[in-house]
Amino acid sequence: MTAVERAGSAPVDAALLPALRRRTTGVLVASQILGGLGVATGIALSAVLARQVSGTEALSGLAPTATVAGTAVLSVPMAALMTARGRRPGLVLAYLVGALGACVVVVGARAGNYPLLLCGMAAFGAASSANLQARFAAADLAEPQRRARAISNVVWATTIGAVLGPNIAAPAGRSVAGLGIPEAAGPFLWAAGIFVLAAVLVAVLLRPDPLLTARALAPLEERSPQARSLRAGLAAVAASPRARLALVTVAVSHTAMVSVMSMTPLDLTHHGASIDLIGLVISGHIAGMYAFAPLMGRLADRVGRLAVAGLAAGLLAVAMFLAGTAGEHHGQTAAGLFVLGLGWSAGLVSGSALLTDSVPQSARAAAQGISDLTMNTSAGFGGAIAGLIVAQASYAWLNAAAAALLVPLAALVLFTRTGTKNGNGNGNGNGNGNGKGNDGSSSTAAEDSPPGVRQS
Repeated sequence: MTAVERAGSAPVDAALLPALRRRTTGVLVASQILGGLGVATGIALSAVLARQVSGTEALSGLAPTATVAGTAVLSVPMAALMTARGRRPGLVLAYLVGALGACVVVVGARAGNYPLLLCGMAAFGAASSANLQARFAAADLAEPQRRARAISNVVWATTIGAVLGPNIAAPAGRSVAGLGIPEAAGPFLWAAGIFVLAAVLVAVLLRPDPLLTARALAPLEERSPQARSLRAGLAAVAASPRARLALVTVAVSHTAMVSVMSMTPLDLTHHGASIDLIGLVISGHIAGMYAFAPLMGRLADRVGRLAVAGLAAGLLAVAMFLAGTAGEHHGQTAAGLFVLGLGWSAGLVSGSALLTDSVPQSARAAAQGISDLTMNTSAGFGGAIAGLIVAQASYAWLNAAAAALLVPLAALVLFTRTGTKNGNGNGNGNGNGNGKGNDGSSSTAAEDSPPGVRQS
């Protein structure tokens, strides 16, 4: 295993794989809890802190936007590092950059320097990038028929941190009293410590590296270093219709969710909702996003990635109808936001599993980084445009615009599923018609599943 850590090409005893999978998943779940806790703790008061430092509400929304932009931009160098060195160095570096960004936020807040605060928020986004990439690390060693469940287990772990984070924001703020640090910056100081702890956990316990071990198990033709570049990852995605569909699935799901969710508190305020009620609605939304991820994973493994991608489009459409027509009916808005979270979960889990199935092992890390860049960039634009739509039209029109994004996604799912049934893919993620999965195993899968998923 030491050789695997260094070169990623040494033989691995297959008998050790089940225990290694459990260990890897356990470490990733623990790091995801810490990472989610740190992100949620800081983000809880980011807009409030930005308003205090900038002196105007008009600029308060730039703080979370800077975090999303940082997550998108940093996903590319992070993917390049993982492609070259493995998951562990990439995750450790991302958490440390996130910790540094949190410290810069505190310094910017103390100095009253708004541009410095935004730079810190962008670097803070690296921790979110680490949280996103952790789901792919869980899939590295997973059996093809259990990849979606492996991804969903790590996504589910975010629930704990996402729920606890906002609740410790207040004591974190009070803890910096007397230090000359604004109370709203206190959570970022705590987040920095949490990210460092997550980095240490990954550095010490995520051994052997799951990506390098997976490469050691791959066929010889997939071990070429030339096939691991970002360019090779982009080429692998471009060559696979199913990989392109996977990118569209995660990008549309994430963009639709961010756009509607970000404007819901404002719409609730316009209809007389209290802060406590807004908190309950957002909490229900977060529960929909993360708590039911294991269910989405099991569905994706049992009935197929394409079926769950279609389910995601359907759930998101229902959510936008409920939220867009709710008006003063706060219960209907809450139901819409909960279903919105479910749709996002179905899209993220099925799209992530489909992408992993559809590209060669050597190009997976690069393709996964490209996926996160795409989804976060599109969501950043979506969040920015959402405010303009609400300001110029209404929240109802925002939901209608978000629903329009689902039309090409649903069409692609139907087209890909129909094309595969007609024999274009022959059960293979890459559609090369040779009956082999990307992991080298024989494919007995049905039209929209990885090798070995469908047993009927």
